[in-house]
Amino acid sequence: MMSNQSGDTKTEALKPAVSATHGPQPVEADNELKRGLKSRHLQMIAIGGAIGTGLFVASGGTIAQAGPGGALLAYILVGLMVFLLMQSLGEMSAKIPVAGSFQTYATRFVSPSFGFAVGWNYWFNWAITVAAELVAAGIIMDFWFPGVPGWVWAGGFLLLLTGVNALSAKAFGESEFWLSSIKVVAVILFLIAGVLMIFGILGDGPSGMTNWQTGEDVFHGGWVSIISVFMIAGFSFQGTELVGVAAGEAQNPRREVPRAIRSVFWRIMIFYVGAIFVIGCLIPFTDPSLLSSGEADIAASPFTLVFERAGIAFAAALMNAVILTAILSAGNSGLYASTRMLYAMARDGKAPKIFGRVNARGVPMAALLATSGVGLFGFLSAIVGQGAAYAWLLNVSGLSGFIVWAGIAVSHYRFRRGFLAQGNTVDDLPYRASFFPIGPALAFAVLILVIAGQNYEAVLAGRGVEVLSSYIGIPIFLGLWIVHRFVTKSKVVPLLEMNLSGPSDVEEDAV
Repeated sequence: MMSNQSGDTKTEALKPAVSATHGPQPVEADNELKRGLKSRHLQMIAIGGAIGTGLFVASGGTIAQAGPGGALLAYILVGLMVFLLMQSLGEMSAKIPVAGSFQTYATRFVSPSFGFAVGWNYWFNWAITVAAELVAAGIIMDFWFPGVPGWVWAGGFLLLLTGVNALSAKAFGESEFWLSSIKVVAVILFLIAGVLMIFGILGDGPSGMTNWQTGEDVFHGGWVSIISVFMIAGFSFQGTELVGVAAGEAQNPRREVPRAIRSVFWRIMIFYVGAIFVIGCLIPFTDPSLLSSGEADIAASPFTLVFERAGIAFAAALMNAVILTAILSAGNSGLYASTRMLYAMARDGKAPKIFGRVNARGVPMAALLATSGVGLFGFLSAIVGQGAAYAWLLNVSGLSGFIVWAGIAVSHYRFRRGFLAQGNTVDDLPYRASFFPIGPALAFAVLILVIAGQNYEAVLAGRGVEVLSSYIGIPIFLGLWIVHRFVTKSKVVPLLEMNLSGPSDVEEDAV
């Protein structure tokens, strides 16, 4: 599917290509995705993509760097920003539920070149995240098998995730539902156990609030450290936007997408804020076992440490298994999202056509295999060490996610203006973002600040490799945008020429 220069003729990622002058163009019936995801799938896909290594593995690093209070504040602030972004995404994806999601909206409401850059950036973001999850899986497996190289586990889990995604969307949704259910239950049990340990009902004795009594330690490093851990906090929340991608295969997206967005965010906020608070109470920020961005190797998860220090060895091993489940779940969702994005870009003329083909089960196998290939970066753990590989991949992926989030804010601002300019009212929207225009504008401003200042220390210190790993997403995104703009001569889409139509297989009144 190819967009014209003004961007006013777009095609649906799930339906035949549409030409402004010649109407629908036929394609094979078996070359379309299938709407096999139910409401419970949509709910758990969003949760599953967001609860993974960011919470179970990387959360310790935020406390070590900014103290318990600084880490908690960083997660709260990022969570509020994500809330605004999810409202923006919900408004667009409920109206236009397509697998292309972010790149489709950026193309229709900003410009084809902007959509091209957003699409490839999102694919890159989640493809690299899959690799990061594979590295983390190797770290977790070291708990049981310290003598087995991490690359062995990375390769095995990559094959497993690819196999699951090779099934139908319904099968993927079902597997993700149960994987996510396991870790949601585990987090709830962890919070209960943590509170009992804080009050001394479980463990050696009450820890109370001793780790929160000295202001200098609670907010270690002040605002500078809080801002610096935004990257890890943002990475932790990345995945909540998966509901926008999954809307393209949801059975009733105009009803289920708003439901998912209303409920999922608050569940995740409770999980993250509660977990950070409990860890901050039970483990001092100076504890050497906590993650630190400057360490060569990643220590055990703070979740596991809590149970070990409570003297419950079996529970620690069980928690490690749950963490492994969470990691595989997040990697599974990431592989799904990046595959669907590559498929949608191919159908929109922004990627090779082969990636726009699906098999009889509605799975874009070429796109899946290409994306899985990027997961081979997980084998970096065998070359540079697990800790270094994980930190590098975390930085690259995290920045790419922030850029996509900024694209969502810009696209929503333009979408609402175009929607109203074409004679519609907000009452015509299946789901309405409550804080427009302040919401997307504020989210965009915060994202620009975070992107610019995420690792200024490395810039000032002249640490070239670290600067490259932290900021490489910016020149990649700008390069894609500028080159596409130069080659295609595409323009910003006028408000009155925006394509606001949704896929024809979705009922307009299905709210």
